[in-house]
Amino acid sequence: MNDDRERWNERYEKRDRELRDDPVGVLERRIETLPDGRALDVATGSGRNALFLAERGYDVDAVDIADEAIETARERADERGLDVDWTRADLAEFDPEPGRYDLIVVSYFAALEYLPDLKEALAAGGVLVSEHHLRSSDPVAGPSTDRYRYRSNDLLRACLDLTVLSYTERQRSTDDGEPVAVATLVARRSSGGTQSYPLVPDDGLEP
Repeated sequence: MNDDRERWNERYEKRDRELRDDPVGVLERRIETLPDGRALDVATGSGRNALFLAERGYDVDAVDIADEAIETARERADERGLDVDWTRADLAEFDPEPGRYDLIVVSYFAALEYLPDLKEALAAGGVLVSEHHLRSSDPVAGPSTDRYRYRSNDLLRACLDLTVLSYTERQRSTDDGEPVAVATLVARRSSGGTQSYPLVPDDGLEP
């Protein structure tokens, strides 16, 4: 068992709070504007994004390095009668088929080195939704070191070959009231100077 797998298995074994049912906020806010079809949830954890998508009719593949995470997510899916294809794998060993996915979600996983393969796995018109912690000069919650945080514009620069539909860097509060600094991106695999853009409800959370 490699160090990352062991670390994440221990984290899930020792979890001391209830598992979240709600997906990452940007996914929930934009779900009506996203393409239907097959979705991939990267670093699925306890499966909150994968379950949300399966409930809405997506064919969902979900991958995570931790055995404990996959087992927990699978149990939650079984309780709800949901069908998700769960894969326990290090993302470095996961080889998604080019053009396979209409939607890919990466939430709170530092995935810059894997983005080329993930973008290639998007179907034409497919959308990448990604959110992750930022390095910040303010006291914020999240990873204990900057090694696992993005620098300003890292995520944006890595996706400029896609059509960026939305990108923000901001500080917000967690459910526990702790401040976090996050980068949030929604980008589509498309090209051309004239394109169609979905109308997103004005919820006050995005510019």
